Amino acid sequence: MLRTVLVALVAGALSAGLSAEPAAAGWRERYEVYGVKNDDMLKMRAGPGIGYIVIVGLPNGAVVRVNSCQLIGGTRWCKVSLEQAPALKGYVSSSYLREK
Repeated sequence: MLRTVLVALVAGALSAGLSAEPAAAGWRERYEVYGVKNDDMLKMRAGPGIGYIVIVGLPNGAVVRVNSCQLIGGTRWCKVSLEQAPALKGYVSSSYLREK
């Protein structure tokens, strides 16, 4: 009886964890920067909007991982981290990202 209860509890905990997974799964997706003019870079900003400071410029082909996105003033801003430097995080316009 105790074993049955433990199996049920473990199964419940695992299914609860799995049901939360799809919401978080998007950040694992790899995207690359594209569509930026040759003499320019996509600006990674400290916040979701052009009023925030630029952290770094990303050239076409830079690979990022998307954590989350939000619509602000008609622009979809995504919180990203660099694949090569995961600790470097900021916001970019989704208009310049495509799935890798």
